[in-house]
Amino acid sequence: MQGYSHSVHDTVHTHLAYGRLASHSEKEKPFLSVRTLGCLNVGLSFRDLEIGAVLVSEETARQNYADLVYSVSRSSEASSQGKSGADAKVQESKDIVVTSEDGITEITFNRPSKKNAITFQMYQEIMLALKNASRDNSTITVFTGAGDYYCSGNDLNNLINATGEIQELAIKCAMALRALVSGFIDFPKPLVAVVNGPAIGPAVTLLGLFDAVYASDKAAEMLLFGKKLTAKEACAQGFVTEVFPDSTFEKKIWTRLKAYAKLSPNSMKISKELMRKNEKQKLHAVNAEESTIIQERLTSEERSNALLKFVSRKVKL
Repeated sequence: MQGYSHSVHDTVHTHLAYGRLASHSEKEKPFLSVRTLGCLNVGLSFRDLEIGAVLVSEETARQNYADLVYSVSRSSEASSQGKSGADAKVQESKDIVVTSEDGITEITFNRPSKKNAITFQMYQEIMLALKNASRDNSTITVFTGAGDYYCSGNDLNNLINATGEIQELAIKCAMALRALVSGFIDFPKPLVAVVNGPAIGPAVTLLGLFDAVYASDKAAEMLLFGKKLTAKEACAQGFVTEVFPDSTFEKKIWTRLKAYAKLSPNSMKISKELMRKNEKQKLHAVNAEESTIIQERLTSEERSNALLKFVSRKVKL
């Protein structure tokens, strides 16, 4: 049977998410396995990405599941044994704040005076926070922002104040983004975004790698062509899982997340791995391709002109 596809665009590249119905032998007893397809760097909640059905034999499905349970269990044991006091390093950061309570590790963008714009240092701190969260005793991991913004994207001072050759800077930016995205792709636990305010740039495109995205009705996303999208519009398009009134957002969402955190950690990790495992290779391939394109764009004349216009506008203000 023929599958179906649709394209999703971001500012750099076009990604295709597609599903395919595999054929099966008439001699085999069909067993339906539904998989959710991930898509790199687009503003889609994981729940709402395209779903494809895969028909395999019941015996094969059972064996695959048994293998997966064994591998995840071994991974969990190794992570638990290898855990140390590494959390302290990232928790000392003032720009990325990490707390753990009630089975939830919360990672907060904490530059409210800069609308939580991401610096090069923050890239490193986010990756360390993800690494630590994957090994700690929490059940789920949550990203949110301090103040009125969730995150305003990359801090352009990364480029304005940079020293050295532009080619070196482009490589540094591309490598940092690729490493960050890889961390989200490989993260083993349920990953939730609590979008408390506007999100711009990579803060939007990374949402496609979250398992659930909850937004306040004051949140807005900046997508292709710079058009603002309200949280309700984003939810209607499947970009966001659910929208809450801003007045009750914090209370309702954290009550829900605390209930989720009481669920079986290993069961949720296994379920996520079942949904993700066949797509990780594709996601990493797209991530590598996109990083190459970003590196090329950062050395372009178009990028230089845009940055000059931005600096000129700041001077006039």
